[in-house]
Amino acid sequence: MTKTVAYVRVSTEDQANEGVSLAAQRAKIEAWCIVNDSELLQIYSDAGISGGRADNRPGLQAAIEKACKHRAVLVVYSLSRLARSTKDTILIGEKLDKAGADLVSLSEKIDTTSAAGKMVFRMLAVMAEFEKDQISERTKFAMAHKKSKSERVGTVPYGYDLASNGIVLVKNPIEQAAIELVKELNSRGMSLREIARELTARGYLTKKGKNCWNHMTIKNLLNRKAC
Repeated sequence: MTKTVAYVRVSTEDQANEGVSLAAQRAKIEAWCIVNDSELLQIYSDAGISGGRADNRPGLQAAIEKACKHRAVLVVYSLSRLARSTKDTILIGEKLDKAGADLVSLSEKIDTTSAAGKMVFRMLAVMAEFEKDQISERTKFAMAHKKSKSERVGTVPYGYDLASNGIVLVKNPIEQAAIELVKELNSRGMSLREIARELTARGYLTKKGKNCWNHMTIKNLLNRKAC
């Protein structure tokens, strides 16, 4: 006989009214245990807690630990009760798998105790990785596009100020002069610390408005592509 650990969650009264109350979830999981001849070890719950993060739900963490300890099946009513993101779901599934435990989601009919269920779960993992790569690709493209239009990307870099529209970067003449001096002194063979002391001596200010340069700031300026 297999062993089962159940996890149920509800965050708002509205969800309870929509048929996914804690009692409704427990009933469906208990029915699954009877049909599959599985011993229900314990039901863990998180009432009134959102599913935004998996690591701040004590009931879920306890359920995962119990399932791993007993190499049991962690059963949930739906993946939305387990985690809000595919990434969290995959991480939970991988932790269970390493411990010899399994995951069952009744609504999505995912059951990693079967070969077909494992395949579906692995496909979810592949799709999650694909989605992450797409987001990264779109972000890089958007940043490159902004840079090509001299628009702000992250913090305002040394040598530039933010225009009144809050988007476009405009050159700061004094800071640009400091950058040119850094490159000139570097070409003469001066060390980073020597360059930092020279900028301080000449009264140039850092981006934070301080007349105190250090070698790491100089190094970052020299390494910056836009410098």
